[in-house]
Amino acid sequence: MLEAAELRDDLIAFFQPKLLAGKRVLITAGPTFEPIDPVRGLTNRSSGKMGFAIARAAAEAGADVTLVAGPVRLATPRGVTPARRQHRGSEMHDATLAAAPRSDVFVATAAVADWRVADVAEREDQEGRRAAPCRAFELVENPDILAAVARLPKPPFCVGFAAESDDLVAHARAKLARKKVPLIVAQPRAADLRPRRQRADPGRRATASASCRAPTSWRWRASWSPRSRPPAAPR
Repeated sequence: MLEAAELRDDLIAFFQPKLLAGKRVLITAGPTFEPIDPVRGLTNRSSGKMGFAIARAAAEAGADVTLVAGPVRLATPRGVTPARRQHRGSEMHDATLAAAPRSDVFVATAAVADWRVADVAEREDQEGRRAAPCRAFELVENPDILAAVARLPKPPFCVGFAAESDDLVAHARAKLARKKVPLIVAQPRAADLRPRRQRADPGRRATASASCRAPTSWRWRASWSPRSRPPAAPR
C-alpha cells in the first residue's frame, strides 16, 4: 500500500498538464567527490535539490526521466528512472554520455568539480602528513559534461546553469557561447535570494532551502542563442 505522501504525489502528477508526454529527459544533479586518498576528497556544497525538483516536475509533465545523481541524501522522485549514483566527475561524464543519445532534453544541474587529483593515494599517509603539514597536489581538469553532450552529432536540447556572485547575465552569456548550448539559466547564488535578515542568521540556512520542490516565487533569467527558439514561459 502506498504511503500518504506517495498518494499525494501521484494525485498531483495525475492532474498536471502532460506537456512533455513522449519526451525523454536526462538530468544530472548533486555534487561530485574527487578522492585524494581513501579518506579525503574534493567536493562542494551542492545538495542536488534543484535537480531532483526538476526531475520530479518533468515526470509530472509526462516525460520519461532519467536522473544521474552524485552523492546526495535524497530519495529519487516517483516516476523517475535513477542511474547508479556517480561519485566522480569522470563517472558522471560516462553515465551521461551513455544516456544522452537517446534523450530529447538534457538538463545539467550537477555541480561537477572542475578539477580532480592527478594521482590518488592508495592509503592515507599519516607519516607524510606529520612530516610535511603543507602538502601539494597536482590537479587535472575534469571533462565538461554539458559541452560534451552539446558536441554529439545529434545532441538533445541542452540546458545549463550559471550560478554567479556578480555580473550574472554577462557570465551566463559567455557560458552560453563557450559551451555552444541553446539555453543557459542565469541563477543568483542562494544567499542572494534570501531576505536580508535570513542572510544574517546562518542558523536558518537549512530552513530557507528545505523543500525539494522549487518555489514558484523564484525568478530566473535565461539567455538563449539565436539558432534556437526560446522556450515558452511557464504558465
